[in-house]
Amino acid sequence: MEKIILNTKNNKSTILIGESLKNVTKYISAKKVIIITDSNILKHYKSDFIDYPIIEIGLGESIKTLNTVEKIISKLIDFEFDRNSLLLGIGGGIVCDITGFVASIYMRGVNFGFISTSLLSQVDASIGGKNGVNFNSYKNIIGNFNQPQFVICDTKMLNTLPKDEILNGIGEIVKHSLITDAKMFNFINENLDNILSLNEKAIDYLVTESIKIKSEIVEKDERESGERKKLNFGHTLAHAIEKHQNIAHGKAVSIGIVFASKISLRKNYISKAEFNSIAQCLENIGLPTKLNVDKKLIIEAIKKDKKRTNNNISFVLLNKIGEVIIEEISLSELENYIYDLC
Repeated sequence: MEKIILNTKNNKSTILIGESLKNVTKYISAKKVIIITDSNILKHYKSDFIDYPIIEIGLGESIKTLNTVEKIISKLIDFEFDRNSLLLGIGGGIVCDITGFVASIYMRGVNFGFISTSLLSQVDASIGGKNGVNFNSYKNIIGNFNQPQFVICDTKMLNTLPKDEILNGIGEIVKHSLITDAKMFNFINENLDNILSLNEKAIDYLVTESIKIKSEIVEKDERESGERKKLNFGHTLAHAIEKHQNIAHGKAVSIGIVFASKISLRKNYISKAEFNSIAQCLENIGLPTKLNVDKKLIIEAIKKDKKRTNNNISFVLLNKIGEVIIEEISLSELENYIYDLC
């Protein structure tokens, strides 16, 4: 088991890679605990749950709303859940986002922890303290920053995931390698078969390295005022795609990575060989690399991006594989890139 401590100004979060769901009580001191989870997790793992009350939520992005939050809070009141209790989210990114958000606003804040069950959640959604819900199809437009007490990443739970969910997580893993770690990018290229077959050693390495990368960035900039913006590599286009196409987050990020890499190539920051290696890696994994949405709809969605300031977007570009830079790109320039490069 690997332990990573994420320290921020006001919180400490303990992240455990390879720990088991069954051992969660080792990390809980609260006398009252309530679980938030979904039907998929209950189907596979309910027999392994500790005997805590359960609040079951639905599946998919459509339930990540304030309406779901209200229903959960109503049940917490019924359970007489108080400030000395702990909310435990067991599931993927949606469960973690909702659990963290509810815990942050209920009674002005209660403790919470995660058992992260999807690859995407283990390397991204459960790490870093971003919690939130969608509003009118805008992703995570309502939310906050608040760290969980602990995150358990039981990588053995990944074996029940469908292949598409594995690919979804690998999209974010590739992003992490591109922004800070060329060695990790080379490892992905050299070990594709092992990664896609969920070889324990390969997966544990990638999950651990991804969490280390994200944790180090979050410690420097928890609230995304500077350094943390690097984690948005590929995400500006990805979020716009997700608004108008039923596509998994990691797959949208893959398309966004290729788009950002094309701009980096156009600006002569990376070579043609570097661009080709990125696109080929994503294609070899089985991730999409081309936009399949009306460009006008994409542009309109980007105009409402959280990263917009006046008429500019903070856009993350590759300086080389393993290093990124952040540039302010005007909306008009970005619109031209979308029409020209997508």
